[in-house]
Amino acid sequence: MTSQPTRLSPLEVRERAACMCDRGFACSSFAPGHALHLIQARMASATPLGWTDAIVEHADPASGILSLRTLDGDLHVVWNAGGAALEAAAGSPVALHRDYGVLAYGRIQFNVAAV
Repeated sequence: MTSQPTRLSPLEVRERAACMCDRGFACSSFAPGHALHLIQARMASATPLGWTDAIVEHADPASGILSLRTLDGDLHVVWNAGGAALEAAAGSPVALHRDYGVLAYGRIQFNVAAV
């Protein structure tokens, strides 16, 4: 008689998953704030009305948090694990796509999560 193979529940698998950026490597996750997915970038570029111009008020490279002030005066605080706070220093002009969570600094785009 053979025994059934042991299977892990989805909950156990999710608890063990960790992004490689936690260990100092490139992001291995496409969750908000981690690596920018190609489809996410394409959807953001295909919907130009979703972009909002902003100025970086504060950038903290240690935590990855950026405070952005739109030209309308709204404040958006976002987080990115991929170095957006290193690239876009305080006073830098950026564009934020609120619908798809994309931050553009020049030609560089980052996946951001709202804090």
